[in-house]
Amino acid sequence: MTSSRRRRAFALAVSLFTPVALVACGSSSPKASTPASSAAPASAASTVTPSTVAPVAASTTVAALPSGKPAAIVSLSPTATEILFAIGAGPQVIAVDDQSNYPPEAPKTDLSGFTPNVEAIVAKKPDLVVIADDTAKLADALGKLDIKVIVQPSATTLADTYAQIGDLGVATGHADQAATLASKMKADLADLVAKAPKVKQRFYHEVDNTFFSASSTSFIGQIYGLFGLENIADAADKDKTGYPQLSPEYIFQANPQIIFLADTKCCQQDAKAVAARPGWNAIDAVNKGKIVALDDDTASRWGPRVVDFARTVASTLGG
Repeated sequence: MTSSRRRRAFALAVSLFTPVALVACGSSSPKASTPASSAAPASAASTVTPSTVAPVAASTTVAALPSGKPAAIVSLSPTATEILFAIGAGPQVIAVDDQSNYPPEAPKTDLSGFTPNVEAIVAKKPDLVVIADDTAKLADALGKLDIKVIVQPSATTLADTYAQIGDLGVATGHADQAATLASKMKADLADLVAKAPKVKQRFYHEVDNTFFSASSTSFIGQIYGLFGLENIADAADKDKTGYPQLSPEYIFQANPQIIFLADTKCCQQDAKAVAARPGWNAIDAVNKGKIVALDDDTASRWGPRVVDFARTVASTLGG
């Protein structure tokens, strides 16, 4: 796998079971976090002070930042960038990472969320930084410089998505807009599911052309689950990571009826490329032309555009 594909798989799989956290300046030992399945309601708030780290479960809303509405936000998470602009916090965002390509007006820079550079981030003079994971211990480094950090790891459920939207809304002074966005997303998804044909079909979701997939324990898999589709990756996800790597033999045996390609940009995959794979013309989805090209970004980010992803899935059913 190339380095870009490894980073793509890592971005999807990293911190899947880590709770959303609001990290304040000068961290101390974190409080025990609440599992997402038993977290407090979205209206519950955590107290944040300059001397504490307050981990917040994925469905818990953080307290407003002590300093008030942040005026200079740096986002090192493409999903967070999309959420910030969708809730009206775009004017507060002064810089985003090199993977944040949506919306077009986002102030894209060469900052990296994969290998963050503390000095480069500090040079932007942010009062809030949003990241998707903290494998580089960025929160501690920035905390020592009195810069607040919100960590929002990959969502595993749609409830996590709504919670992260709410958290960013409260933290940026846009709680009402965030609540409105989450409500609209729920309504749109419910409408799509209600109108979609009721079919039972097996599918394969391709993260990249080394056959990484997304099982039902991922937020991606949950979108498919809304429509009652049968995910062939589930049986292979023994460790429940959400993103197992399959083999061609496994895919042949599962014989999916629909193939969804989320690697059209990263790996230049399309129906023609899939059909050219040795033996793949024996798979039902290839035989019947049920290969669906997805937008890589829309199909891998857990923000507002999950509705667009779901709309594409719905449009393929019953045909």
